[in-house]
Amino acid sequence: MFKAIVIVKRRPSILDPQGMAVEKGAKHLGFNNIKDTRIGKYVEFTVDTKVKSAAEKEVSEYCGKLLINPNLEDYEYTLEEII
Repeated sequence: MFKAIVIVKRRPSILDPQGMAVEKGAKHLGFNNIKDTRIGKYVEFTVDTKVKSAAEKEVSEYCGKLLINPNLEDYEYTLEEII
């Protein structure tokens, strides 16, 4: 069994309105050195297989078909074997 951790981020060329709103709020609170805020998603789940290559394939398909919008977002993931 593997624990998957997926980080989803908007592509750099895509505007991030949520990040812009958070950065604007930061400035109102006096955080004047904060720049280029981007908001992403953190997703954690387990993959019930003993074969790492099968887990990698399933995570990639899960991300590509459900967790991300392939037109707007990129993702990266790590797998950790659960003993």
